[in-house]
Amino acid sequence: MSEEVRDTVFIGKKPLMAYVTSALIQLATLPSVHIKARGLSIGRAVDVAQIISRKTDEGYSVGKILIGSESLESQDGKIRNVSTIEIEIRKQESSGQEA
Repeated sequence: MSEEVRDTVFIGKKPLMAYVTSALIQLATLPSVHIKARGLSIGRAVDVAQIISRKTDEGYSVGKILIGSESLESQDGKIRNVSTIEIEIRKQESSGQEA
């Protein structure tokens, strides 16, 4: 088994704070985490990023945001385009001593 760095939180249907907690645990040891979602979960991904960057006192900020779409085959066999988002959350650089 290879040790793989897990720096991504995939958003689904769990409670919002489950994803916030997962991202914060990863941010404790990593410089940045990517929050990924598609379809109806995109709004929840934005909420997770906002909670981490605005409501915590740890000094996290939103980095790059990538949006796109994927073509997926639905259960009835039709090809559908589904929107995607990837939001980077990173630790803010400390500027040294404050005056």
